Amino acid sequence: MCCGTKRLVEINCPPTCVYLESASRHPAAVVKRQQEADLTVLMGALGRVSEQQLQLFFLIQSFISRFGAKSDGLGRLVDADVAEAVGAIAASFETASRGVLYEHSAASPTAESLRRELKEFLAQIGRGAGTRFERMAGEVLRGIERAATHQATGVGAGAVDYLSLAARILQERPPESQPSSLIIP
Repeated sequence: MCCGTKRLVEINCPPTCVYLESASRHPAAVVKRQQEADLTVLMGALGRVSEQQLQLFFLIQSFISRFGAKSDGLGRLVDADVAEAVGAIAASFETASRGVLYEHSAASPTAESLRRELKEFLAQIGRGAGTRFERMAGEVLRGIERAATHQATGVGAGAVDYLSLAARILQERPPESQPSSLIIP
């Protein structure tokens, strides 16, 4: 008697497939529990944040995810690079709040490239907001740094555990492991 496991077929679904859309809107219980656990870990790392800071976190993390997805020959983005880049920007903001203009830099080439591009991105979205924006961004960046350096309980100690957690929260997959839309009947 066949249980049907040998007859599973993978098919490419168009993005408009109602079954694929329904599966995205109503994830399995295991996926839902994982998302809730990930959010708990992330919120523990970020600490108490306002609604604006939470929105800023998602903007920054989306930028970091896009940066990690593009390959410009510097190497693969890892948690340590993220921590180093956001820590350097946060330190620059903190130094500026004390009246000293000094731009901190990151040691690794990948982290420095992320720092430069993220700083430019933050300058664009915070244009005209002044020191209030820099203070708010600095707090968010320090939260990301805590999570990426694995100081937050539950993040894990692997090289890309924070980036994986953030990708799950943003419901993204790294480009090298992202399959096309598949349904297994």
